[in-house]
Amino acid sequence: MTTTSPGRPVRIGVQVQPQHAPYASIRDTVRALEDLGVDIVFNWDHFYPLSGEPEGLHFESWTMLAAIAEQTERVELGALVNCNSYRNPDLQADMARTIDHISGGRFIFGTGSGWFEKDYDEYGYEFGTVGSRLDALAEALPRIEARWTKLNPRPTRDIPVLIGGGGEKKTLRLVARHADIWHSFGDPETLERKLGILAQHCEAEGTDLGAIEISNELRGRDRATADELHGLGVTLFTLGISGPDYPLEKVREWVRWRDELNG
Repeated sequence: MTTTSPGRPVRIGVQVQPQHAPYASIRDTVRALEDLGVDIVFNWDHFYPLSGEPEGLHFESWTMLAAIAEQTERVELGALVNCNSYRNPDLQADMARTIDHISGGRFIFGTGSGWFEKDYDEYGYEFGTVGSRLDALAEALPRIEARWTKLNPRPTRDIPVLIGGGGEKKTLRLVARHADIWHSFGDPETLERKLGILAQHCEAEGTDLGAIEISNELRGRDRATADELHGLGVTLFTLGISGPDYPLEKVREWVRWRDELNG
């Protein structure tokens, strides 16, 4: 069994999906989540809803993250995940640095290669292929990291990089090379196998698997499965909630579970 380093506390992140709700409801939900004690508030980087009415209410990710940074005091925040295709890499770095300063060092740079074709078509981006989008992400990440060293002022901390996805040849290699957090999706059996592959990439890159926080989703999970994922090394668990109502009961249950595990 491949596991990451022991001793890292369990954290709960909630993705407030910016769809089917007026902004006031999103703002109130973020406030409620911070009061509930969640560790991270995420949104997503899309231009249209991913479920429900395709042309329903929807808001843009990065401008919202700046507002969340100003609104909150304790939670970390970021996109789960940013779409690399939509913005110049150096601009992404500058935006991330700015939100890092607005939040007082609470920003997480979650990123991925993009996948939602409607976003690309409607906003005039070239969709390309899975491979070309991953290649673009591979080219962007070093530029982003380099720009962080040149900005004045620099970020308040080494901004954590979260990479989402499970592609074994390209994505996991990028995780080994750049990520502080890997956001995975698989069940325990799949995760265990992919952790073994990630360990091989880390060895090839000369990086430490144990330094990468492993993230996974709580959607559709029961407690036994979450416990099993935790046993494999997952310490960041994420749960998505959608408008218009943004239900919080499941969030409360998982926060209690986190507190029991962390003692």
